[in-house]
Parts: sequence; structure tokens; C-alpha cells
Amino acid sequence: MNIQDIRNMFPALSQTVYGKPLVYFDNAATSQRLESVVRRMDRLSLGTNANIHRAVHKLATEATEEYESTRDAVRDFLNAGSREEIVFTSGTTASINLVAYSFGETFVHEGDEIIVSEEEHHSNIVPWQLLCERKGAILKVLGIDDEGHLKVDDLKALITSRTKLACIAHVSNVLGIVNPVKEIVNICHSASCPVLVDGAQGIVHQRVDVRDLDCDFYAFSGHKMYAATGTGVLYGKKEWLDRMVPFMGGGEMIETVKFSGTTYAPLPGKFEAGTQNINAIPTLKDAIAFMGLLEDKELQAEMKEVEQFLTRELSLVYGVPRGTEKKIPLYSFVVKGAHHEDLALILDKMGIAVRSGQMCAEPLMDRFGVTGMVRVSIAPYNTLQEAEYFIKSLDKAVSMLV
Repeated sequence: MNIQDIRNMFPALSQTVYGKPLVYFDNAATSQRLESVVRRMDRLSLGTNANIHRAVHKLATEATEEYESTRDAVRDFLNAGSREEIVFTSGTTASINLVAYSFGETFVHEGDEIIVSEEEHHSNIVPWQLLCERKGAILKVLGIDDEGHLKVDDLKALITSRTKLACIAHVSNVLGIVNPVKEIVNICHSASCPVLVDGAQGIVHQRVDVRDLDCDFYAFSGHKMYAATGTGVLYGKKEWLDRMVPFMGGGEMIETVKFSGTTYAPLPGKFEAGTQNINAIPTLKDAIAFMGLLEDKELQAEMKEVEQFLTRELSLVYGVPRGTEKKIPLYSFVVKGAHHEDLALILDKMGIAVRSGQMCAEPLMDRFGVTGMVRVSIAPYNTLQEAEYFIKSLDKAVSMLV
């Protein structure tokens, strides 16, 4: 395998933008979509478009098999203990909100505490704020140092007998630093505190073994790992999911319904009310199969060359820390005298897609005293030639503004 082989799997990469070949460097927001993903969605939408788990006719049976075989694929991908621990959602945000409501309603009371970190995405802050407002609980924040590392040594002192849950990103979507999640889980569990991991970035760049991490919840999205949008996963330990109240009521999540009272379906049905995204969820199988291809050693060497080039060039000129810690190929930076959005707009005219702004992490921006940054995030289909063109284009954009 090489990068060109990978590129051939993504039709969108062959397009031009303003007359220039597209250089897509906004992968941390949404990755491009595999051709196999599009084909599966078309086949399911046009040929097997039926509701699942209900009817006995052929289309419904085939649709149910596509959906439930995806659950088995995700279970194996995460090394979860059972398929009942895999809940399908619309994405990381929905997964975290599910836990914030259902775990919160079951276990959190007035005066209890939830821990988040200073570097979290808004989706791992706001649901907990809403929970704390609703229940009279307290939100506590684990800080970061000046290099962006979590102050893990402060965690023990932050946890008390009232701490009900710690919620931590596997990888910062701004800094790209891979957090020591396993260490954090050990610290929290030693104090009987469960842990939710926001895996939106982590799932894309490394193998995740939830039993090895021993986290209690792990949330991620399909659209960042080459599957369809509107697809997400919540892994939860069965011992927690069994005890949590449902997130939504409706069809499929019930066992019996009487006006005198309702009983709920066994896991994972209890948390999958209504008609699911039945034509999109199965594309997670294509994404999982694709990610297996990325273990090819020749391909990894080529990808590493692209990453090393960007790390070197951005650190030399734009002050992006090279660091020795484990990071994903994601770079966020500011250029003195140039607004981040102006840089992104000029790069766009050169055919280069990057992210600019707060990256849904306003508290982190406040921590570093900036209003926003430019973020470059690469994927296995990004080439060294694209990286070289980006650096030349960035230099040109900066010279136009500064």
C-alpha cells in the first residue's frame, strides 16, 4: 500500500477548488468519505430501505442484518466485552449527551461533582454544565500547563467522595496531544470514580482497546474516521448501562407498554429509541476495514514522512511545538499580525482547506490568550507534495498579511 492507493479510495480528493487541486487539511473536523461508504449507502437506500427489528419481510430482515452486523464489527474493533455494550448514536456529541442525561439522572445529586479538563471540546463541557444546572451539582476543571499537558498530578486532589464522573478527551482536538488516558482511569478508579473518554480524535489515529484502557464510557463519531455523517458510537460498560435510565422514549426501546407503566428493552435497545440512521450506520464497517489497511508498514513510513515534514517546517517558522510527547498529525498555531480567518480564506483560494477559529474549545483559547487559531490536520491520503505546497502557500499568505 502507498498513499496514492489510499487516495484512489476517496473520489472527493480528485476535485479542484478555484481552479487548483484540492488539498484537504481539515480532517480533524470531518474526514473525506470512502467510495465504499457511498456505495453501501446507495445500495441500502435504493435496495434495502426498510425499518429494522420490526417487520418479517425480506427487506427488513436484510436491513436488520446490516445494522446488527455493524454492532459486532464495532465490538470487535474496540475489543468490548459484549455487543450489548455498543450503542449507536448520531455522533460523539449525542453519545456524551446520552451519558450526561442518563448517568446524571441515575447517579448525580445535589452537591455531587463532575470533572472535565481545560482542553475539552464544547461537546464535553456543555452537557455537563447542563447536568450540573439541572441537578445542583458542581463542575470541576482539571487544568493544563503552558505546553498544553493535563496536570494529571492534580487529579487526585480534585477527586472527592462526591465526584461521580471524570470526562476527558483521548486526544485534544486543538493541541493534538495524546493524553495519558490509562493513567487517568487508574487514578480515578482508585477513588471509585468512573471515567468517560471523548474519543472523537483518538479513535482515528490509534487502535483503541476499551478493556485495556478500562474506561467506563468511550464516545466517537463515524464521520471523522471515513464513514458517513450522522453515525456515532457509545461504548459503555454493561454494569453502568444496565443501571442507567433511558435517554429517550419511543419505539424499539421498550419491552412492554401499559398505561399503568412501561418496562424497557434489554441493552442496547434501551438507548436506541425510534428509527435509527439505518442506511448510514453500516458504513462503520467500511471505515473499520479501511483502518485495518493503515497498518501497512510501507504506508505508515510514507505517512510518517509527511508528518515529520510538517512538524519540522511549522516548528521552524511558526513556532508549533515539536515536543517529545505522543501526538497525532494535527497542528494549531497563530501568526502575529495576521488574523486566523484571513489566513484560512487566502489558503482556501489556493485550494487548501484548513480550519480556523476556536475549534469548539473556547476555554482553551482563553487559557492561551488568543481569539482563535489556524488548524492543520492530515489524514493517510495527504501527500508530501501537498504538504510542501501548503508550506509555500502559507508563507505566501503570511507575506500578504504581515
